[in-house]
Amino acid sequence: MTSTPRPATVADVHDIAGGMPHVTVDEEGPKMVYQVGGKSFVFFRTPRRDAVDEVTGERLTDVIVIWVGSDGEKQALLQDERLPFFTTPHFDGHPSVLVREAHLSRISVDELREIIQDAWLSRASATRAKAWLATHSA
Repeated sequence: MTSTPRPATVADVHDIAGGMPHVTVDEEGPKMVYQVGGKSFVFFRTPRRDAVDEVTGERLTDVIVIWVGSDGEKQALLQDERLPFFTTPHFDGHPSVLVREAHLSRISVDELREIIQDAWLSRASATRAKAWLATHSA
């Protein structure tokens, strides 16, 4: 019998990002910023005018920013219609994707883990990334 992958949650974002090695958490008010070596790789964004609800026009209050390793990775995530990732003009040329907390359940916790681990790898020092990969590669 095969099991159905569990949908991702906000708690999973915190668990996965916070569970990576050498991570510090900066709390900017109610928003969390996960960093490795002083570099952010996941953060919960404050409402901004460039990310608004398509129906109401209200600023989105539940946007998470996740770094990616390259523009190619960013485009792959954005172009996969199955995935809930998006961007805004503010993030043009920035190596990251956005996702609403409300839409995390559209991906599995395993997919989220891989994306957050890749985010960490894109921001960690070469030494830290190499050490982590040595113990986590298939």
